[in-house]
Amino acid sequence: MMTSLEKMIDHTLLKPNVTDQQILQLCEEARQYGFASVCVNPCYVRLAADALRDSGVKICTVIGFPLGATTTESKLFEAAQAVQNGADELDYVLNISDVLNGRYELVKQEMEQFVQFRANSSKPVLIKVILETCYLTDEQIVKVCKLAKEAGIDFVKTSTGFGSGGATKEHVRIMRETVGSKVGVKASGGIRTYEDCVAMVEAGANRIGASASVAIVTRGSSDRQSAY
Repeated sequence: MMTSLEKMIDHTLLKPNVTDQQILQLCEEARQYGFASVCVNPCYVRLAADALRDSGVKICTVIGFPLGATTTESKLFEAAQAVQNGADELDYVLNISDVLNGRYELVKQEMEQFVQFRANSSKPVLIKVILETCYLTDEQIVKVCKLAKEAGIDFVKTSTGFGSGGATKEHVRIMRETVGSKVGVKASGGIRTYEDCVAMVEAGANRIGASASVAIVTRGSSDRQSAY
């Protein structure tokens, strides 16, 4: 199981105080270790896409990040620009307030619009919805995951890394049990060691978001600090 761990990791750098050189380093590390993707803010999608051209490493970016509080129309515009600039995977933040207020129909409508965006895209695009599970009850997590499965979302994801908490084994387990085997589960937030990573995979995650990716796969230590 752990022999393919590298292929499950989105090598992530989403801090606001990032330089071009740091993004290029991220890309070089992703190429060297064979990570699934690099996950960068939208303004760095084009740089990352150019750096990783023909490498097999996907370009992942975040949409409506980190609050999820922009309109669906704004998120879809951001998504279209990201894909145009070279993004292969989009991790969008749902409107957490809609969940807390019980407006599940709006949550589902936004999911369906992202699925329609994927269908109309000129290239294959993977859609992941970020729940920010630290703010939700178990019942709310189950409800949102059911909606994601019904809508045809590719992945449900635990966290932005900017909330009050990150991924937990219990939340990952609940998400996997709810969506079954045909929808992906991405664990992110606070995953910094090989042991953390293994625990999330054993709980049901098949994608990991982490900034300490090199330290995870080499079982060493990382000097890069991130919200993830």
